[in-house]
Amino acid sequence: MKREGQVWIKVFPDKPVTSKPAEVRMGKGKGSLDHWVAVCHAGRIIFEVDGVPTAIAKEALRLAAQKLPIPTKFVVREDYDGQ
Repeated sequence: MKREGQVWIKVFPDKPVTSKPAEVRMGKGKGSLDHWVAVCHAGRIIFEVDGVPTAIAKEALRLAAQKLPIPTKFVVREDYDGQ
């Protein structure tokens, strides 16, 4: 896609995940904040693309989907003109 078109990320990591260091005994409270995650249920749109031909968008999102730990599919809005 280079510098043409726009991409929107429709999920936001708003759930904190905590963890304790390795080899620490039980108790002593909750661990410190480790990272943030975004909860994604089935049917959720993760990325939106506009301003590029369908073939280029499909290839870019295919490459992005390979990095995700969930199965994804490419959908096109019904009223999209197709370019």
